[in-house]
Amino acid sequence: MSDALNRDYRLCEEIGRGRFGVVYRCYSSESGDSFAVKSIDKSLIADDSVDRQCLYNEVKVMQLLSPNPNVVQIFNVYEDDDHLHIVLELCNSSDLFQRVANRVCSESEAVAVMVPLMEAIAHCHRRGVAHRDIKPDNILFDEWERLKLADFGSAECFREGELMSGIVGTPYYVAPEVLAGREYSEKVDVWSAGVILYIMLAGIPPFYGDSAADIFEAVLRANLRFPTRIFHSVSSAAKDLLRRMLCKDVSRRFSAEQVLHTSIDRKQAEMVAVQVALEKLRQRDWLLTTENEMFKMENVNHEKRVMELETEVKKLSGQQNLQQRIDHHTKIKARFKYF
Repeated sequence: MSDALNRDYRLCEEIGRGRFGVVYRCYSSESGDSFAVKSIDKSLIADDSVDRQCLYNEVKVMQLLSPNPNVVQIFNVYEDDDHLHIVLELCNSSDLFQRVANRVCSESEAVAVMVPLMEAIAHCHRRGVAHRDIKPDNILFDEWERLKLADFGSAECFREGELMSGIVGTPYYVAPEVLAGREYSEKVDVWSAGVILYIMLAGIPPFYGDSAADIFEAVLRANLRFPTRIFHSVSSAAKDLLRRMLCKDVSRRFSAEQVLHTSIDRKQAEMVAVQVALEKLRQRDWLLTTENEMFKMENVNHEKRVMELETEVKKLSGQQNLQQRIDHHTKIKARFKYF
């Protein structure tokens, strides 16, 4: 580990592992605040210029985007001969993939996710960054359930009106123009977010198949459907928004800013976020109360014995001299730590 890293932070347990390294929980030696540190083994990327460029590019992109309330913040970077260490905001709650797997979300739950997600994407686009791999696995939550967009290894910077190229992304979520090998804009992120919204409301992806090739063919066709048995309780406004986000014609597809200015009920999203935060507080309060009650129960016999000994001291004070009282009380203090 880097000497500078060990000076500024104290590393704790491992909390994640990837292709190129390990993620640890750590805390600041100065403030005591908790963080995550991604330690990348440089020997694993030494022979692959693409992977090496992606990792260093991720650091630059995150520095460009920080700080933002809905993007994982980068705090420090340390590098030595063997490792690259990136100190990041700690997001120790479950990611969106874990939350939406095998369940259907209500519209209010979906809105509570989509508003901060689109805020994060719009912030990236305003800074000239296309994420290019928006998917539930890369959408994290901190201890207060605030959404944080993560993993900028596939991101690319662009200038206004400038197009990008290269096939990047993940099956199910990648936009059709990417798969077609055409140049594309930052709106590929809006497509991916639209897929996430569809999955949250339907429990299944809009374009699927038995293999990666089948999935890609379905994405290229972009035949968007809303089966009645699945979407019978979904509002027409939500379905219209999906049509705008999952529009194959890029010129007609909404931008991130346009999504944020649609009929998405931000107040509803804020209310859900507040409710979640309150529930977190209730859970913490319950845990503290439970721990306090357990502490009381464990010490009730101790407290009773202390009271008995105090009574003995009072009795002693009426029949023994001062030195005897002091000696007896000193013995009591040695036996019980709460005096």
